[in-house]
Amino acid sequence: MSKFKVIGRGVMDLVLTLAISSIPIASGLMVMHYHQDSKLSETARVSAKEAIFSVDLAINRLHEAATAAIPYAGSPCETAKEHLLKQIQDVQYLRALALVADGRTYCDTLVPPHENDLLYAALESPVQLIFDSPATPNAVLVAYQLRQGNLSVIASTYGMELRNELRAFQTGVVLLLEFGDTYIWADGDSRDAVRPSQSEFFTTEHSTKFGYTVKVGYPEGFAANDRRQALTQVLPSLALVGIITGSIFYWSVFRQRRSRGRTAADNA
Repeated sequence: MSKFKVIGRGVMDLVLTLAISSIPIASGLMVMHYHQDSKLSETARVSAKEAIFSVDLAINRLHEAATAAIPYAGSPCETAKEHLLKQIQDVQYLRALALVADGRTYCDTLVPPHENDLLYAALESPVQLIFDSPATPNAVLVAYQLRQGNLSVIASTYGMELRNELRAFQTGVVLLLEFGDTYIWADGDSRDAVRPSQSEFFTTEHSTKFGYTVKVGYPEGFAANDRRQALTQVLPSLALVGIITGSIFYWSVFRQRRSRGRTAADNA
């Protein structure tokens, strides 16, 4: 056999060995990529449903407070206010209670009615965020309105109650609660200039009970960073499998060639 044929065969063996070695590495990377994306997508979907469940429970506490106060709706404020203040003292998460008649807030434990008569009057949906309360100018209030004819009770709590629910999700996903045209998330609200990034694996869920929407997604670049971290853990193992696979292939080719050489020598 000529020298060039021997060299050519050696180069071909090397190329084939490298190709065979790369198969488990490439396959492993494809599986890892699919697994990571599936995991993130599923986490976003499950987080949206769990957020609806936990936020519904938080708002339901306001519903229970409003239900307990509804018997005082329509009563004179002098009579009702003592009961409302006691209820606030007894219920830790409750920030304020207000009584409304014919669209007018006439009794409010948060601020004097004559100073902020329209604070709650414009509430259209059962739950809204309030940013312009004179008593809490820098805080967000979550207000829930329970109607009974022309009377209603509005129970409110700090937005921090909802933020705490969102901060319980420690998976890197960004959750945003949208109440009509206003929204709140773990680190901000509608007053911020920019909404948080949720561009990756975005999904939404709607609360049929209280009418708000949960928007869930990962910030831009999160998936790529997640893959890089997974790659540093998986690549050494994949490389080892590739080396072993290539070695087995090369050794089998070498033995096959050696066996053929012996057979040819015996027949000569």
